[in-house]
Amino acid sequence: MRFVALGDSLTEGLGDPVPGGGWRGWAALLAGAAGEAVDFVNVSRSGALTADVAGEQLTAARRARPHLASVVVGMNDTLRDTFDIRRVAEALDATIGALRADGTVVLTACLPDPGRMLGLPTALARPLGRRMRAVNTVVHALSGRHGAVHVELTEHTWVADREAWSVDRLHPSELGHRMLAREFHSALTARGIAMGEPPSTVLDGQTPSRAGSAWWMATRGTRWVVDRCTDLLPGLLALAAQEVRHRVRGTAHQLDGQERRAALAALASLPRLEAPAPAHAATMAG
Repeated sequence: MRFVALGDSLTEGLGDPVPGGGWRGWAALLAGAAGEAVDFVNVSRSGALTADVAGEQLTAARRARPHLASVVVGMNDTLRDTFDIRRVAEALDATIGALRADGTVVLTACLPDPGRMLGLPTALARPLGRRMRAVNTVVHALSGRHGAVHVELTEHTWVADREAWSVDRLHPSELGHRMLAREFHSALTARGIAMGEPPSTVLDGQTPSRAGSAWWMATRGTRWVVDRCTDLLPGLLALAAQEVRHRVRGTAHQLDGQERRAALAALASLPRLEAPAPAHAATMAG
């Protein structure tokens, strides 16, 4: 079986280092659990947006003719001032649709709220959380639309476990990557798709300490937020000011409604779905 992973730093493996440098991550752990039966290719890239995945990553993935592909992306879009849920929906629909049209089984996931994970003040966290919910609404709908194998990360208790996250609070730790790999393994098994034994939860490295996490946020963390959010900050401050005004008026629920309506409108604007090609059933079962 050929498994190609598309996405951003989450799928690249940040937070799960390997000896000698580099990253491993949940997708490699999932592939490794199946042993030599899986030919694994990772085309994900740190910082990738949904448009990047729909472009160069999709081209590389389709060239590999995978039987299984993961498309886990969208958080970086929420951290950009240019965030547009309609463009996110178009890119994800094009990516998942193209892979399914090739007969590829596609893995997707809804992701946790970045503002909450970073521990940002409420006025800053809520707008980011609203964006992430909009992305998740789109991902959830498109997963059903295209028949993807979908995992709802926001519903699992281990996601709230501090030990499941690395010191940067945005990427899973080794434990988090292992748990994510197991979630996808379970979802594939439920679909009757064999991927060997469940990935192990036995760690190769050490769990990040609270002291290490606090030190990272006090030193590199603040700089990381500034560097990654340079184009977001002016817009985010405006969103925060809007959030405060609505909270004072007791109308914050209106902002939630606006974001959801925008997500639903983005989905409604997508082209009509054609019947997907059958998956590589014979190969996937082997």
